Amino acid sequence: MKILETERLILREITADDAAFTLDLLNQPSFIKYIGDRGVRDLEQARAFIEDRYRKSYREHGYGLYVVELKSEGSPVGICGFVRRAELPAPDLGFAFLPQYERKGYGFESAEAVLRFGSESLGISHVLAITSLDNEPSGRLLVKLGFVFERFVESPSGEKLKLYARVPE
Repeated sequence: MKILETERLILREITADDAAFTLDLLNQPSFIKYIGDRGVRDLEQARAFIEDRYRKSYREHGYGLYVVELKSEGSPVGICGFVRRAELPAPDLGFAFLPQYERKGYGFESAEAVLRFGSESLGISHVLAITSLDNEPSGRLLVKLGFVFERFVESPSGEKLKLYARVPE
């Protein structure tokens, strides 16, 4: 189901048909380094991950991470959307892109649209974001989107992370 579109992108719910893309994205060295190893190693595990994580979030929270597709090609290039984490008091903006599609403005374009959608359609007024300590590219993107660094937090696994916050104008 299509959620929104921008000048160059379509954001839609992820489905089991996106298993090959999900497998590729989750196993990119940058994803593993900055976000974490999800242990997804084959298409069956990717389909289960999609159902247990992404689709479950749509059902339980009414939002989640969405596939970001290029309008011109219809091909998935990344994910962007909201994650609800038990340890955070507000939704968390999340995004990840295949390396060949980074630094082309898709992260900013999709995240800006997701933030507007969250505010206007979902009533989300306070949004957080977390990054690993050394993920400077994501930190720069968050600042460009109007987030400010708040403090360091610890993940459930004990990793030290940077917490950013954004309150709409």
